[in-house]
Formats: sequence, C-alpha cells, structure tokens
Amino acid sequence: MFISHIRADVATDKSPWGNFWFAPVGYRTSAGARVTPASAMTLPDVLACVRVLAESFAIMPFELYKPKVGGGRTKERNHWLYKLIEKAPNRFQSPYEWRMMLAGHLALRGNAFCQISANSRGEILELLPLHPDRMSIEPLDNGSYRYRYVDQSGQTIYYSRHDIWHLRGLSDDGYMGLSLITLARDAIGEGLSMQSYSTKFFANDAKPGGGWIEYPGTFASKEVKQQFRDSWQDMQGGSNRGKVAVLERGMKFHELGLTNKDSQFIEGRQAKTTEIARIFRVPPHKIGDLTKATFSNIEQQSIEFWTDTMLPWARQWEYSLCFNLLGPDSDLEPDFDHKPMMRGDGNARAQRISALVNAGVMLRNEGREEEGYDPIDGLDEPLMPLNMTVVNDDGSDPNSAGSSGTPNRTPQKNPPPADDDQQQSDASARLARVVRGNAERMARRLVAGKPVPAALLADALGITEEQAAVWKPDPSDTEEQLTIALLSLGDVS
Repeated sequence: MFISHIRADVATDKSPWGNFWFAPVGYRTSAGARVTPASAMTLPDVLACVRVLAESFAIMPFELYKPKVGGGRTKERNHWLYKLIEKAPNRFQSPYEWRMMLAGHLALRGNAFCQISANSRGEILELLPLHPDRMSIEPLDNGSYRYRYVDQSGQTIYYSRHDIWHLRGLSDDGYMGLSLITLARDAIGEGLSMQSYSTKFFANDAKPGGGWIEYPGTFASKEVKQQFRDSWQDMQGGSNRGKVAVLERGMKFHELGLTNKDSQFIEGRQAKTTEIARIFRVPPHKIGDLTKATFSNIEQQSIEFWTDTMLPWARQWEYSLCFNLLGPDSDLEPDFDHKPMMRGDGNARAQRISALVNAGVMLRNEGREEEGYDPIDGLDEPLMPLNMTVVNDDGSDPNSAGSSGTPNRTPQKNPPPADDDQQQSDASARLARVVRGNAERMARRLVAGKPVPAALLADALGITEEQAAVWKPDPSDTEEQLTIALLSLGDVS
C-alpha cells in the first residue's frame, strides 16, 4: 500500500501528512452547517473577500526610511528588513507569495505566525510561516507566555516569544487575535446552507420536490405502499431521470412548481453577499456585486477601499515590524505605500503632478519617477511661481528695504516720467537686485550642503561656465560671506 503526499494540503486528507487531524473542528451553526476556515472558503463570497484582501496587500510597495536631521527621510535599501520584506522573506517563497499567505491567515483566523531565524549579530535572515491552526499560546508562571506548535508529524515544539513573529488582528485578551470566521459563523453558516440547498435544488432539475401521485384506491398495507414508493424512486431517479413513466390503476402524477417564496431565494443569496462583504469590510463591488455601484461613485468607492480597508492593514504590519522586529529603539520607519493604487486615470495624474511641480512641492524628476520615467539632468530644482515669495521669520518681506539692504520693490502709483539716463540707472539697479537674489539663493544651497553645478551658477550670476568651474567655495564661510564671494564673481556689490 502506498501513502500519497499529493493531496496533503487538502483539509479532508486523512493520511499521516494531511491537515485533517490538525484542522479545527469548527462550530455547528443554527443553520446546521459546520463552519471552519476551510469550509468557509468554499463559499464564493468569503473566498472573494479573502482574495481581495490578500492580493491587494501583497502588491503594495514597501520602503524602509531613515529620518534626516532637519526634516525629510532617505530610503534604506541595504537593511536586512527591506531585503526580507521586498526581496526574499525565506528560501521557499517570493515576497508576493509570503505576504499573500500571511494576509490570508489574518483575514480568516485573525492571527499569522512566522518563525524567526537570526544570526549572531541580531539580523533576521528568514521568516518562516507557521500554520495558525496548529499554534496555541501557553501562559507561564512568570507572567509571560510561550508558543506551542504541533507540526505535521504530530511532534510538539515550544517557541519563546522572541522566536515567533506574531501578527494579530482584533484581540480581546492581548494574546490571540479574534477570528472573523468564528465571530460571524452563523452568517457564514447560513450562506453555506443556502449554497447547499441551491446545489441540491438544481441537482433535482430545479424542482422543489418532484411531485406527488394521486391514487384513487388504497394500498393493501403500509409495506406495499413503501415498496411502490421505492420502486418509483428507482424508476425515475439516477440514470433513469427524465424517462417516461407508465402509471396503472388510475394513478395521476402531479408536478410541483416554484412558489413566489421559492423565486425570492436568489434575492436572499444576493443579500448574503453584501453581508459577507460587510464582515470583511470589503466594498461589494470589489467582489463582483455592482448593484450599488454607479459611474459617479465607483471611483470614490475604489479610493475608500484603499483608505478605509487597506490602510489599517498597512499600519498593522508597519507597527508590528517596528515593535517586534526592529525594536522600539530603532529610528527606521517601515512604509507600505498605498498611494500608487490611488493615482487615477492619465488626465488626473497629469493634472496632479503639474500642480505639485508648479507649486514647488514636487521636483520635476520626482514627477517623472512617479510615472516610471528616468530622471533628466537639470530637473532636480524646485520651481517657484513668479508672483509668490517667501517671508522672514518675523513675517517681513525679504525684498523690502531694511531686511536685506535692497530698495523696496513695491511699485509706485503713477510714477513720474524718467529720462534715458534715469531709465538706464533703474535697469542697472534691477539687474543688480536679480544677481544679488540669485547669489543669496546659491549661498543657501551651499550652506545646506547641496552642490551647485557650474552651468547653474553661470546662469544665475551671468558669468561664463569656465569662471564658475574654477571657483571653489570655502566650507567655513557663512551664508553672508558666500553671498559676497559670489557677487564678486559677477562684479556686483
């Protein structure tokens, strides 16, 4: 006799390697169905909700950031956590498969477990998923707890808290997350019972009970009546279904039809779809129910799915990564970004990027990167509208007299006419103010540690690139000293 491993992943496989002996018994609901995570997945509505949650989370881009002094943050792609989450969580699974599996465990059972494999430096090398149905928690006398796991061979393995990464959903005791399948077992069991009734109904040629036979006489005994009924069932059931029946002794066959109550059964199943979607907090249109979707609200519903459903999932993972894997002393910030899935159509994305770039919020190369284009030299400078400016700390205009030594730029009303010499003098003064403003801007960049290309410096000061290339700033100079040095390049005081 051979024992096969092929169907070891099926819940009904009773071989020593199967999941039958480890799967939870489940709960018998009022509708008569026994509900377990495996049986709940046979209901299309539950399967669709779990797939939407798991697959949507698996495609969210992951980044690891390190805050910079003074604001902003940089990407840390050489850290072990980034490599685990985005490159290879273990030797068996891709990041997509691993994330989808853990998200499915969370959606169905409220818990997800991974065994931590680390090196001597404390760097985590692998996160190996463990099946939640085989895991339990045992409190210890010292107030802590440990994990008890039964593997496929029936062996019990104990893990300390530091050996397991535990993702838990909503919990009422702080140890184990609550299973949505268990909490909503009656609603799901009702759906399973309706599905079972539907399959039996259509297996019977969509007839409620076949019919009944009218017999004008009387059977000799109860045994003769039962014998006739059994012979009728054999003659009209199985492979004989649909064959012509021959009745004797004045018998008549009356076929049962659908009542209005039977016809409303499909409406009940439709209502059950909405109820299951509500349990998993998934918009009905994401699982194929478009009864409440219109052209005017479908886009907003899609946005709400990412902000109201997937954002809490992302935050749950991010906080768990910080608390359990990085530790509270780490300043790194994990981020599952859902914004790329909310970009909208081409016109909406173009309008958004154009508005952010023109306002100076986004760099032009950042907009190109968001759309998947390569960066271009010279597009790393923020743009500023000409009709706007910055203010000093005290709220004064930096271009007004008394703040930077330059005359007030506020135009006079009805200025008097000027001769040619006066116009030339005003033009020279305006040019000097422009060059000085450019010099101050270049000085601020240099003090902030940002390099200034020679071409940009030449355009700002009106000098040649050769002059700009040979000039080297003194790292110890202040912003004012650098401004004076830059003005001397353009012979502007």
